[in-house]
Amino acid sequence: MNNQKILITGASIAGPTLAYWLNRYGFHVTVAERAPELRLGGQNIDVKGPAQEIARKMGIEEIIRGKNTTEVGLRFVNTSNETVAEFPKESALSMTQELEILRGDLVQILYDHTKDVVEYRFNEYITSLSQTETGVDVTFASGKKAQFDLVVSAEGIGSSTRKLAFDNQPAFKYLGLYTAYLTIAKASTDSRWARWCNTERGIVYMMRPDNYGGTRASITFTAREDEYQGMSLEEQKTALINRIKGSGWESERLIGEIRKTDDLYFDKISQVKAPKYSEGRVAIVGDAAYCATPIAGKGTDLAMSGAYILAGELSAAKTYREAFESYENKMRPYVEECQKLPPGIPNLVYPQSKFGVSILNKVVSLACSKPAKWVMGLFGSNKKTPKQEIVLPDYHH
Repeated sequence: MNNQKILITGASIAGPTLAYWLNRYGFHVTVAERAPELRLGGQNIDVKGPAQEIARKMGIEEIIRGKNTTEVGLRFVNTSNETVAEFPKESALSMTQELEILRGDLVQILYDHTKDVVEYRFNEYITSLSQTETGVDVTFASGKKAQFDLVVSAEGIGSSTRKLAFDNQPAFKYLGLYTAYLTIAKASTDSRWARWCNTERGIVYMMRPDNYGGTRASITFTAREDEYQGMSLEEQKTALINRIKGSGWESERLIGEIRKTDDLYFDKISQVKAPKYSEGRVAIVGDAAYCATPIAGKGTDLAMSGAYILAGELSAAKTYREAFESYENKMRPYVEECQKLPPGIPNLVYPQSKFGVSILNKVVSLACSKPAKWVMGLFGSNKKTPKQEIVLPDYHH
């Protein structure tokens, strides 16, 4: 298969990665993005495992390294801002990775790497589609119509293209948590260390440095699934402020920043469990197909490996049906592994009482101790667990 016209919807991470490889294999690629320009917001993500291998194949690994967030490791702190445990970047228990980058910076790198060979249409999305024997007839929000051989949704968890194309929609596994992200001004308490603080009422605060002189803050907390749905931005701000008010640590600082921010992201945390990754000539990739949530820490791995494998299979197979089937067979075991959460997660990490927070801090402190590190060393603990990673085929043509 080659020289075919493929439409990708979504210009975040999976979409441009897929566009790069499809173009490399000789396909004619169009990327439609609903937003009027690239969405460059977001928090820290890590490019590791299969994502790092794909970045290396694309020739962008060193560009990513040059955009490092400057984070040197993770500190757990109590509500008095005293360090409970410290995990440098080299530690097996640190969430800070070798290639730590802001989501928006990676999106920009992927776009810059593809914009000269791929057609991008911003402020555009599909309003209707119809599959025929020869292709997919698409109508866009602008009123334009076109036919493509294949369509791939690389959108988010609530993908509108997936809703239009799939008879069987995915199930959503709610993890009992809402999360909020925002960029805030750097304060004297901020450093190159990420800080994690648990407080009562099931709240986890995170402050992380960025490479632009600011701080990326996240607030994650327990809630009912429908507790904050359908709110305007101002309603979200009010609800978030009410939820964290009086919780201690740097909550007052965050309340002030929430009131004036214009880049607040606030939503529930759910995994996507899709019964299949394609229907006819339409496929899904990334969060639209198998969002694992930030809790799993595998979003970039899944987005980039899914895009790489889907493009490779389309280039190697005789028909799109064979390609879609092979793509799903290769990805689904990895997706299921990535979506597994340790027992008790997230409940154990979000204690409701002061006593529960104290116990959790003691457990984390113990994990940081020299005896614990020694025991972990005996078992060869490291950040990369081979059995959890996917083997990326080499697609040579």
